[in-house]
Amino acid sequence: MKQYQEILDALYEVLKPFASEANQRLNEETQLVADLDIDSVRLLELLMEIEDHLDISIPLNRLPDINTVRDLAVSLQELSE
Repeated sequence: MKQYQEILDALYEVLKPFASEANQRLNEETQLVADLDIDSVRLLELLMEIEDHLDISIPLNRLPDINTVRDLAVSLQELSE
């Protein structure tokens, strides 16, 4: 089971390119779509990269509940348990 902070740090690493493109500073309240300008295609690419980075599978039915970096981190922590 991965710890929340470990997951959060990994997410910041994966999301860094998206933040620099959108001139955003990443934090737990960062909105994935609104703040980082991530469209549906890029979101799927991002999810695949996160899955590879954390060696975890993210079911697509979780996506509607994920809006912020915190939501994503919490969901990934639940999946890793």
